[in-house]
Amino acid sequence: MPRRPSSAGPVPCRVVVCRDCCCGSPKVTGVDHGKQTARLAEEAPVRVSGCLDVCDQANVIVVQPSSEGRAAGGRAAWFGLVNDPAATEDIAAWVRAGGPGVAAPPDILELYAFTPPRRARSVPLPDAG
Repeated sequence: MPRRPSSAGPVPCRVVVCRDCCCGSPKVTGVDHGKQTARLAEEAPVRVSGCLDVCDQANVIVVQPSSEGRAAGGRAAWFGLVNDPAATEDIAAWVRAGGPGVAAPPDILELYAFTPPRRARSVPLPDAG
């Protein structure tokens, strides 16, 4: 069952999945995009986003820190080329452990992590809910 933020408690780690022109489309073959999104939603609130302007990294997933993680200095972590179930599982495990600012990411996620260009960082990420 997905964790949902409550008005009385802290804001959990959140996940944004890009699902627009390239991400989540038939251009990225061999990926069950619906299953990927559903799997992540088992661990945290997920918001489907329009284009995040980093199409060369499709499929893009952004993990936003929880309120605890943000207080500890955690920042949004961007992952690209998340095109296999094992990578999705690695992200799900990190989110379950607390995500940015709370838990160190598994070393394997270094293969997917990237710093988006300034133009992409200026695209507002939707609040997960």
